[in-house]
Amino acid sequence: MMMLSDFDYTLPEEAIAQEPVEPRDASRLLVMHRSTGTLEHRVFREIIDYLRPEDTLVVNDTRVIPARVHAVKETGGKVELLLLSRKGEGVWEALVKPGRRVPPGTRLLAAGGAIQVDVLERTPSGGRLVRVSGAGDPERALLETGQVPLPPYIHRELADGERYQTVYAARSGSAAAPTAGLHFTKELLEQIRALGVSVVRVTLHVGLATFQPVRVEEITQHKMHVEQYEVSPEAAEQINATRGRVIAVGTTSTRVLESSADEAGRVRAGAGTTQLYIYPGYRFRVVDAMVTNFHVPRSTLLIMVSAFAGREAVLHAYAEALQRGYRFFSFGDAMLIL
Repeated sequence: MMMLSDFDYTLPEEAIAQEPVEPRDASRLLVMHRSTGTLEHRVFREIIDYLRPEDTLVVNDTRVIPARVHAVKETGGKVELLLLSRKGEGVWEALVKPGRRVPPGTRLLAAGGAIQVDVLERTPSGGRLVRVSGAGDPERALLETGQVPLPPYIHRELADGERYQTVYAARSGSAAAPTAGLHFTKELLEQIRALGVSVVRVTLHVGLATFQPVRVEEITQHKMHVEQYEVSPEAAEQINATRGRVIAVGTTSTRVLESSADEAGRVRAGAGTTQLYIYPGYRFRVVDAMVTNFHVPRSTLLIMVSAFAGREAVLHAYAEALQRGYRFFSFGDAMLIL
């Protein structure tokens, strides 16, 4: 039985990257060979040395929405909303701070009072269902007042909000970036395609599931939140025709591929929702290699990577990365797990 404490490690505050490197592909790359346990220390743009013709690189083309919205209660208290996912016309699931002061029935005002946000009910995960109303297109107006939400461990404002978007971000809907993709430049992707590697887009809108803390000690008891994904017929066809390796860029692309696969490992086209929780013992059906960042201790992301590469091997790699000064989390350095 694996416990949450098995996925803990000590992380010095100074190892948490507060801003991205420039250019994007100048970040460091720790290459991990699962078959031998060998670790190599490279620069991200050198990922091309590990790719081969007929491989398929799968990226998540979701785009982060300006989901952090400031509002006030009718009584005057300040409230912060993090819009997670749209549930219907004018209805969103959101995280609310301070949540204990915003029970169902509360009305919030945003955009100088032009938009009303009514709190409808609590969600099982501790969030709120809210209804947005006002003149014109209130949902659009609400998002126009919002900010792109950075993770809470990043304490500096970004000079350029696009730096928290991948260069291929296209489909709006995420509350957080698929950060493994932040290392790619358009030029690097062109070089990868020129090598004979297919670059295929899928979509998973990052919501609560990806960054919700694990609050149970026995990891198998954790329940993932619902996230929306889509695989186009063209993407499914290319992935299924891959003669080389399927390389997932990030844990979100991994979840799309594994959620949409049948027992034989063939990816099915279509849109759907996933609550797939990958932990050690999981049999990967599609993904042969993975690009990923260094993840938060005791998180579902670290648990997933451990399922792919082995818990002890991953924690050993993390320890070496810390010793060598790698930068961790969203704006940090990357791993290529082969």
